[in-house]
Amino acid sequence: MIEIAPHISLDERELMFEFIRASGPGGQNVNKVETAAQLRFDARNSPSLPHFVRAKLETLAGRRVTNDGVIVITAQRFRTQEMNRKDAIDRLVELIRAAAHRPKIRRPTKPTKASKTRRLDSKARHGALKRERNARGDE
Repeated sequence: MIEIAPHISLDERELMFEFIRASGPGGQNVNKVETAAQLRFDARNSPSLPHFVRAKLETLAGRRVTNDGVIVITAQRFRTQEMNRKDAIDRLVELIRAAAHRPKIRRPTKPTKASKTRRLDSKARHGALKRERNARGDE
């Protein structure tokens, strides 16, 4: 089980891995060893995720999600299969955590009576100062 949030955990059996040849550095091994990991996770049909997380996850995944709701993450940063596999899982976990995060609901507030009074007093003082300057300039 992969722990994502206090109320969300993924079963590793839901993750499907395929190893492919990676591009980039690797010397002579780059053309003969399949080190890049391609992770597939069926987000739309996952029993581990609550409904609101599934919906938000598909929008956050963007172009990494297929028409069937499968998220595909390709990891090829490292030179070993195991490191790339771990990297792909970490990236999926971060994506699900972002989808599970609910933003705090903003409740509109009104200014207090004291803050309104302070604001109006400040405006009155500023206006009086300007009137005083103008009166001196006329003489």
